[in-house]
Amino acid sequence: MTANLLTLNSSKTEFLLIGLKQQLAKIHNSSLNTTHSARNLGFIFDEHLTFSDHISALSKSCYSHIRQLRCIRPYLDSKTASIIATSVVHSKLDYCNSLYYNFPKSEINRLQPIQNSLTRAVINAPKFTHTSPILKFLRWLKINERIEYKILSLTFKLFYTMQLPYLYDASPYFWNQLPHSLRQPRLDLPLPDSSLLHDHLTSRVSSSPLLSSFFCLMSLISPITVCFLIFFLLL
Repeated sequence: MTANLLTLNSSKTEFLLIGLKQQLAKIHNSSLNTTHSARNLGFIFDEHLTFSDHISALSKSCYSHIRQLRCIRPYLDSKTASIIATSVVHSKLDYCNSLYYNFPKSEINRLQPIQNSLTRAVINAPKFTHTSPILKFLRWLKINERIEYKILSLTFKLFYTMQLPYLYDASPYFWNQLPHSLRQPRLDLPLPDSSLLHDHLTSRVSSSPLLSSFFCLMSLISPITVCFLIFFLLL
């Protein structure tokens, strides 16, 4: 730090020992003024990495924003209320949520009621309304699903797009454990055979007079529109 012309601010510095209870019990040094939890980049770490202090602080902050949203909800339309909920509360729930992966359900279950309360506030529903249909309507993932989605998206970006070079360079051990066929950082998707696709469309159209009439009508519309209609018709 001295070489970089930096100094340590003792009034803003906290010393935290992290480990199991049995491990921390073996440390006896009264000269160290340790703390039970410390904040780093907005996330509260405790000495046992249970994150219970962080979840408690997060719950308090989120419920405060939800109460404020309920106060102004009568003056908002559904889309605006959903945008506010996503940007203010969901952003807090999603921040560093990959650290919750493989955590006990008892801790994850402390976060799910926050999202349930948020969904009720968005659609202005009563307090004890069942939230699963509301989550599907809003197209929101549940807390445990959002955690898994974050892990999967980071992993995909790491090994297939290399958009996270700081993680890619720090993962040689895991990279070497992968099979040789998976070490190439690319995702090859097979292209459909154009001849087979043409034969399939021809057989579908020729077998149905209604489809033949439909495609004659669609020939008067732009090719892009025809492509979209063909796609949804074949589903």
